[in-house]
Amino acid sequence: MKSTPIPQPAVTVRNVSRVYGDTANPIHALRDVSLDLHRREFTAIMGPSGSGKSTLMNVISGLDEVSSGLVAVGGTAVSGLNDTARTVLRRHHIGFVFQSFNLVPTLTADENIKLPFVLAGRPMDTETRAWIAHLVRVLGLHDRLDHKPGELSGGQQQRVAIARALAGRPTIILADEPTGALDTRTSREVLSLLTTTAREYGQAIAMVTHDPVAASYADRTVILADGRIAGEYGRLDPHQISDLLIGMEVAA
Repeated sequence: MKSTPIPQPAVTVRNVSRVYGDTANPIHALRDVSLDLHRREFTAIMGPSGSGKSTLMNVISGLDEVSSGLVAVGGTAVSGLNDTARTVLRRHHIGFVFQSFNLVPTLTADENIKLPFVLAGRPMDTETRAWIAHLVRVLGLHDRLDHKPGELSGGQQQRVAIARALAGRPTIILADEPTGALDTRTSREVLSLLTTTAREYGQAIAMVTHDPVAASYADRTVILADGRIAGEYGRLDPHQISDLLIGMEVAA
């Protein structure tokens, strides 16, 4: 009987450290971090300020260089790539969703969604256009495509940002506090969309958040402290997550 091959992780982080400053006064942002992020998995990354969450996202996306260790996205090692190659890697393999939406205010929703293809000089074939039309329909944006960001609600802007992130079918979506600027009801809608994206579209998602409720939507919660992984957990409810975070603060 043939064995089923084990899928390659969307992102591999192996023994990664990131040190800032000089040798006399080093700042250890990450300390020997190892982590795999898989397709069809929604991972929440939590921890107190200064724990290394943002640095971890930056080294995955190639915005920051590792001091030691390996980061690979879609099987391609990020370390050692020059700036141009890193830009190409981000455009083809990484989708970003930000707290502040990061939409271009002078462009319509439709133009914002398609902007990554314009910047990369990538023509959109029939299959890609059909995929974007599907996303627009699922995200309820079909009657907002001609609107500019200033004419959209916060929730609509974030849905445009999610459509833009998904349009190129990236290896990983990195979401940085994606519900931080939204009200409770809209936050739940956005988190449900991210959950659906992982389960139905096979997307890998890593979300940085301080919110236990947001993290409870994830399949896995990874907690960082002092640049190290302090714990990895399966799906937890908000109270369990809060208790873990409080317990860490007490222990510190």
